[in-house]
Amino acid sequence: MSRGDIAKEYFTEGYNCSQSVAMAYADMIGINKDTVAKMTSGFGGGMGRMREVCGAFSGVTFVLSCLYGYDDAKDFASKSELYKRVQQLGSRFKEDNGSIVCRELLSLQTKGADNPTPEKRTPEYYKKRPCPELVKYAADILEDYIKENPYDKM
Repeated sequence: MSRGDIAKEYFTEGYNCSQSVAMAYADMIGINKDTVAKMTSGFGGGMGRMREVCGAFSGVTFVLSCLYGYDDAKDFASKSELYKRVQQLGSRFKEDNGSIVCRELLSLQTKGADNPTPEKRTPEYYKKRPCPELVKYAADILEDYIKENPYDKM
């Protein structure tokens, strides 16, 4: 089972897009699944349903930060390297899906924040949204990236 399959399964259980991607990597980043779910819970729906950066891609960024991030504010080389990694995967996500913006991925016509109350997860919900496949895609490209770019184990 790929990390993408795991992430998609989390999404169909009701976790948001960001949680689903990040939780698929909980073992790798060394943070328990429940803590990861809590840490990424506000990133869903394009940051709290504001429909900005796709939550699945925010989950990718969270994992990249955990694996390749920096903790010295003056370490500009590490900061630059992390941003380069985020941009590489962001470009790939955008190239393959048309955008990294939630509103655009969902073809929403309105601008600004959405109703803060999440929709019920019904079969109709899953049929009308690309989110389950975007979650799988995001986790899969991250898995490929990590295989090609080993990180220092914590």
